[in-house]
Amino acid sequence: MLNRRRMLAVGGLAAGGALVWRARETTSAEASVPSSSVSGHHAHHAGGASPSAGAAEPTAGTGAPPPFRPFSQRLPVPRVLRPVSTMGGTDVYELPLRHAETEFFPGRPAPVLTFGGEFIGPTIRAKAGRRVKVRYVNRLDRAATVHLHGGHVPPDSDGFPMDLIEPGRSRVFDYPNRQQGATLWYHDHTCSREAEHVYRGLAGFYLIEGEDEAALRLPRGAYDVPIMIRDARFDENGGMIFEPSPLPTTLHTNGRLQPYFPVDARKYRFRVLNATLHRIVELDLGGLEMVQIASDGGLLPEPLPRKKIMIVPGERVEIVVDFSAQAVGSKLVLNDVYDGVSEPVMRFDVVRQARDSSRVPGRLRELPEMPAATVVRDVKLSFSASGEEFAINDRTFDPDRVDTRIVEDTTEIWRVTNTDPADTPFGPVQHTFHMHLVPFRVLDRNGGPVLPGENGLKDTVLVRPGETVRVQATFSGYKGRYLYHCHLQEHSDIGMMAQMEIV
Repeated sequence: MLNRRRMLAVGGLAAGGALVWRARETTSAEASVPSSSVSGHHAHHAGGASPSAGAAEPTAGTGAPPPFRPFSQRLPVPRVLRPVSTMGGTDVYELPLRHAETEFFPGRPAPVLTFGGEFIGPTIRAKAGRRVKVRYVNRLDRAATVHLHGGHVPPDSDGFPMDLIEPGRSRVFDYPNRQQGATLWYHDHTCSREAEHVYRGLAGFYLIEGEDEAALRLPRGAYDVPIMIRDARFDENGGMIFEPSPLPTTLHTNGRLQPYFPVDARKYRFRVLNATLHRIVELDLGGLEMVQIASDGGLLPEPLPRKKIMIVPGERVEIVVDFSAQAVGSKLVLNDVYDGVSEPVMRFDVVRQARDSSRVPGRLRELPEMPAATVVRDVKLSFSASGEEFAINDRTFDPDRVDTRIVEDTTEIWRVTNTDPADTPFGPVQHTFHMHLVPFRVLDRNGGPVLPGENGLKDTVLVRPGETVRVQATFSGYKGRYLYHCHLQEHSDIGMMAQMEIV
């Protein structure tokens, strides 16, 4: 069991607010790292669940990470997975889970867990209304499962955390794609080990392309780029350290530290996912306008020009950036500026002029009507009574217990409240609420306005200490058991997860 201090280290997440640690003097190990190398500007710890989460992948040491040269590695774009069959109106894929190595630091291979042997996993590009089946083959030395985050899928394909694929076995997951186009992602959802498994690499993009998007003439093809932002702590050999700690972590983007990405002087569509364990990031492109066109559940009703964009763990934001006014040779750094401390995420290098027939129309996608809600529920996110776990409505996760029963095709309002403190030694204890199966609409925050970009369909939302966020969802399409939980994966690993049954 975690003691209270270790619990607070896990809980005092990405508020950027572990000010007591940020203000502390640099340790001798950190002082030995050159200023151009990895140091991690935000005082967020790099992982950790309860001791039952099992042993981490071995690393050779715990000293300062190797130096590296910023913007020296090109941002890799994850490959698009090809189906092994397209017969009968269904695209069939095969995707192994396997051990592999990657080089966060050039010349220093580090062990990782992967889909398809790649960090990050390959992208699946699906079409709305066309079924996909994925055969996941477990070639790891441990059991695992896969959740399609944001997917409207049957319960036996949702990746229930106890429904594991054992080593040497395989299982077919059915994704009907009966939903509008959106940026989803697939990741491990193993009970008590999700945080470590995702941290070490078990994640990839799943992009549903809506039929309505082609007519909008948004940037596409090579100008439609998925960007996965993650974080880690590294040892002196460049391997990842996974342990409960409030020490700083360093961001990496598509598996590279502060990469560069060559762009044409034209518009790009970037699908940005915050896949960190618990860091809130706030993106700033040196004041250049970023036009948000989508959130978790797909396109917004209309584009939203923004100079800064906050993204919480598990959340996705799609933006269009127009580089046409930038001179060839320009270099623009995308920074995380959350909580007033800047850390480079990546750099865009404008390399050539290009024709551009894409556009961002004034209207994108109308939201579905919200039926009248017939039930209102209260959902409390907090420390458990013992103070050694996290809980939902004062109960920690029990896979044999149904916490909420919902009648199919009904609409409900959930009042999600974070009752944890804002003034722990490690900063405020924030949570991100995620619901499986269905998207929701954010109605208000403490009775006031929602945050910018929250007017679309969502499946993951920030809930700050002392805050109540009201969300509304219609539970249709499938009957069965699904989860709702905090998407700070260490929090759900140690109890902050519950089960609903659609009947």
